[in-house]
Amino acid sequence: MFYENYVRGALRNYSGYCNPELDQLVDQQSMEADAGKRKQIVWQIERILAEAGVRPVLYYPAGASCWEPWVKGLTLMTNSIYNGWRIEDVWLDK
Repeated sequence: MFYENYVRGALRNYSGYCNPELDQLVDQQSMEADAGKRKQIVWQIERILAEAGVRPVLYYPAGASCWEPWVKGLTLMTNSIYNGWRIEDVWLDK
């Protein structure tokens, strides 16, 4: 959401928002492996956006996926169905 909608030059940054500090925080949170630290950075990003009155995120869409029981090794991200598809780790056990 952040890269797509708020980072300088993003295609869906319709308001033209530009904040180098925010861009740096978005990069930082995307590289943070510790979930607690990442959450703190995300809250900081959202606070900056709210205080600036930039186009707010009203909700984060949730999605679902399903597959046959013989599909093995498929790992989906906990927060999205649109990332993390590492098909090279998948095999069929039928």
